[in-house]
Amino acid sequence: MSQQVPLHHIHQQLGAKIVPFAGFDMPVRYSSDLDEHNTVRNGVGIFDVSHMGEFVVKGDDALALIQRVSANDASALYDGKVQYSYLPNGRGGIVDDLLVYRISEIEYMLVVNASNIDKDWQWINQYVREDDNLTLVNVSADMCLFAVQGPLAAEALQPLTSADLTMGYYTFEKTDFAGMANVIVSATGYTGAGGFEIYVSNHQAEAVWNAIMEAGKPYGIKPIGLGARDTLRLEMGYNLYGNDITDETSPIEAGLGWVTKFTHDFVDADVLKAQKEQGVPRKLTGFAMIDRGIPRGHYELADADGNTIGEVTSGTQSPTLGKGIGLGYVPTALSKPGSEIFVKVRDKLLKAEVVKLPFVKK
Repeated sequence: MSQQVPLHHIHQQLGAKIVPFAGFDMPVRYSSDLDEHNTVRNGVGIFDVSHMGEFVVKGDDALALIQRVSANDASALYDGKVQYSYLPNGRGGIVDDLLVYRISEIEYMLVVNASNIDKDWQWINQYVREDDNLTLVNVSADMCLFAVQGPLAAEALQPLTSADLTMGYYTFEKTDFAGMANVIVSATGYTGAGGFEIYVSNHQAEAVWNAIMEAGKPYGIKPIGLGARDTLRLEMGYNLYGNDITDETSPIEAGLGWVTKFTHDFVDADVLKAQKEQGVPRKLTGFAMIDRGIPRGHYELADADGNTIGEVTSGTQSPTLGKGIGLGYVPTALSKPGSEIFVKVRDKLLKAEVVKLPFVKK
């Protein structure tokens, strides 16, 4: 049985096509994926992503716990700063990727993927020590999250808050919003189109959603589903847990070396340090189709001789570029931009070229 997000009834009223995703019934589209994708790239759209998980860590040892379990260096955070990180799994793979929010010196919020809420909760709790002065609370079921994304997002939302929405990327404020107090307004997102993520408690959610829709009317705001979320994130080369990164993929192979900091001791630090220094046999790589065709997840990747070298982890037709794009793990020697690889589509080898990410430059 899938769970429902608190505003499920609103998505039904809006005519959304609803599908099971990550244990939830989620709106996949309201009109068409293409229309919704272009709305976010060029204007402003709102996603209900209340299926995401949130944990609050509070106390003198909150930072120490985060440092034990995550690869990025959370001691670099300051109040109102967000950090992208991941949880190594103790055997060279990835439990999950996540965002770390520093609310104060002794209070943090961790935002995790919907499909991994229970897994992450159990994993992090393993690393709480008996003498730790902290509380760890799973507030996922009490919070809604709306992603208001697109180049017109700040203009559309500014009348709803006294916070200055020219705030820097990956910063946030706990502020008034749409007449509600203590709303987290965060300059983050999973689309590469700019915009904000708004965290509200369940009882505020409907009023806030309606206020955003009203404020966005002059800017052509539309509700956006998971279909467009996937094409938007893929155009930016953003990883999706369960596709591009998993318990079986090395974060160094996945290109997460930039959020792997050896300034503190964390799970798998020694293994990952050795991989970073010695190099890895394969790399997660972006490629664009030269021949006509759409790469789909699990299609085989091949070299010029037709030998299988890997598989597509994420693939789609890019609405912005008008051609097929994808991500996949390939041997390191073939991961350089300009390298020629092939995608096996119905027994045919279709030519593709390795490109530097993101596919769509801002």
